[in-house]
Amino acid sequence: MSKDRTANAASVAATPSSHTDEAFASASGEAAQDAVDFIEINDLLTLRRKVVRAPAPKGTVLFLHGFPETLMVWKGIATTLAHDYDVHAFDWPGYGQSSRPAFVRFSYAPKAYAQVLKAYIERAGIDRSKLVIYATDIAALPVLLLALDVPTIARQIIVGDFAPFDRPQYMWENLQNLKAEPTASPTRAYMNKTSDEILQNVHRRGLSPVEQFDLPIEVQQDMFHSWSLDGVTSADAFAHYYANFTRDQHHLEANLDRLKTPVKVIWGEKDIYIAREMGIEFAGKIGAKLDILPEIGHFPHLQNPKHTVAEIIASSR
Repeated sequence: MSKDRTANAASVAATPSSHTDEAFASASGEAAQDAVDFIEINDLLTLRRKVVRAPAPKGTVLFLHGFPETLMVWKGIATTLAHDYDVHAFDWPGYGQSSRPAFVRFSYAPKAYAQVLKAYIERAGIDRSKLVIYATDIAALPVLLLALDVPTIARQIIVGDFAPFDRPQYMWENLQNLKAEPTASPTRAYMNKTSDEILQNVHRRGLSPVEQFDLPIEVQQDMFHSWSLDGVTSADAFAHYYANFTRDQHHLEANLDRLKTPVKVIWGEKDIYIAREMGIEFAGKIGAKLDILPEIGHFPHLQNPKHTVAEIIASSR
């Protein structure tokens, strides 16, 4: 993928209700430097990234998206935090405008994503002692796998709405089906066939009509336009991630005693994809604080971005 490709930043995310109105208002103060560009990780991978630099940063925040998102979902949150923090986000390989190597060259496994994350932090020159990583969905397991080997990877890690352990009973049926054949291939094919419906409704499922919300048009367009590039779709990348998922879940669970980086767990009460019982078990096993957010589904950062801002501010103190 060419590093000269350009991308337009998305608009501010839909306004939710929360207690961080002052933080959102402060984003209109001193100007921050905002850029979307590309960074080469190695000869195989180039990532599209968004960086917002504060005039006098108190620290750095790195946001990591899930399926089927792109870095554009963080636009409003990044704009809000940019008064006080440098903010980074990037598209995972297989998503957005980042590279999509053939599967024989890159596995798209959680462990492979962990190495992409490590390389990004190094190449971007981020001060890990002042770094907060916020990772959701498919991004959370790679962060935790990396933290097993590099406890100083961040000052604080915030994770949520993901599957740290091999507990099929807590997972939506289609996700269970992706983990192994003979159900994995048909499920992947079905996801590609119904991509439009997925992109339109994935963030609404499990919510009542009153709780459902729309994504900013720029976010929607970026997800639609980025679904398929270079012969690889986001569903393809997602399926290959899941093909290696059980192995990497077992590795995390077997090595929880090595997890020394401070972790906080956030979960949507109405998450139908990964049940909150998963978050309760994980937080209990590592002794982490757990917040279960009422009336919130699988995408807390989309449904209530003000809460995400509040979590970052609290974790940076």
